[in-house]
Amino acid sequence: MNKMVELHDVNVPEFLKVLDSCTGEVYLMTRDGDKLNLKSKLCQLVGLTRLIEGGKIAEAFIMCETEEDERKLFRFNLYNDK
Repeated sequence: MNKMVELHDVNVPEFLKVLDSCTGEVYLMTRDGDKLNLKSKLCQLVGLTRLIEGGKIAEAFIMCETEEDERKLFRFNLYNDK
């Protein structure tokens, strides 16, 4: 696994589109130590509903299996670029 990407103030529908384009597993890590596989729609529902404030993800840590997915999510977070 690679390093974690910290996400802030993320648009949820756009974030889910980027997740769908990822090739490897992507994990949501919480400060409580929970680790949810975001490639699973059930885990997306459970994990993201806990972090959403006002329709956007307030704060999350993402860990990716592939560097390509990590770069994709980092670009999305920084530039809102798919």
